[in-house]
Parts: sequence; structure tokens; C-alpha cells
Amino acid sequence: MNVPHNPQLPPELAGAIDHVGIAVADLEAGLALYRDLLGLELERVEEVPSENVKVAFLKLDRTAGAGHLELLAPLSEDGNIAAFIARRGPGLHHVAVAVKDITAAMERCRTAGIRLLDETPRTGAHGKKIVFLHPKDCGGVLVELCSPGT
Repeated sequence: MNVPHNPQLPPELAGAIDHVGIAVADLEAGLALYRDLLGLELERVEEVPSENVKVAFLKLDRTAGAGHLELLAPLSEDGNIAAFIARRGPGLHHVAVAVKDITAAMERCRTAGIRLLDETPRTGAHGKKIVFLHPKDCGGVLVELCSPGT
């Protein structure tokens, strides 16, 4: 693991957890578990064709309206989520941290020696700008930075 010289998170990363992404082979089966059995409220379902994935967002905190569980199901055998499930099976895929300024957060991560899997922000679910950090530089966790789209 690449350990940054300054182990503290950059200020831009000191925000809330935006969501936790869980890869599922079958979105309906995932909803049966998290919505129907565990009682999480389904907020929305949408397709993200650029990622070849269908996602469902379930609220984690009903009172504050903050934080989500994101179920990610592949739309076909192609794409990152399909490859993840084929390699590792369903399960925890990533943790997303909300940032105010994604460009500044990216630069701070680069300066700290954290590799970015995206050189520029791309559009994710709900029109947010997203960038992923290399899991080998983040303690084995795939970390997503996300900010509101413009």
C-alpha cells in the first residue's frame, strides 16, 4: 500500500459518506433483502448506461435524509460491475465520500501519492461528478469521490 507522507485526509475529503456501493447479481434479490427484509426505504432506481449498470438507492438515515446504500447490478456481462461479480462475487464494492470541490480533492490526492482511476471526473448516478481512487492506495478499499453535477 502506498502511504501518503501526510496520513491525514485532505480537508476536501472530510465530508460525509455519500453512499456505500454493493454489487449484486440480481437487483430484485438485493431489494428483497435490503428493502423488504431490513426495512430500508427505496429512494430511486436508475440506469447508468455509461457504466453499464442499474442502481437502486436506499436511504440509510430517514430522519436526516443523508447517506445511501447503493445496489449496483450489471445490465449485461460487460462493464466493471459484471467483472467485479465474476471475479469476487457479490458484495461490498466501494465507499463514496462527498466532496465540495472534486477537482481540488483530486489534486490533493495526487499530491499525497494516491493514484486516481479517473483522470477527469465523469458523470455517475443522479448526475453527480465521480472519481475513483486506487484501492491499493486506500487500504484495499475502492473509494469514490463524488460531488454534485453541474
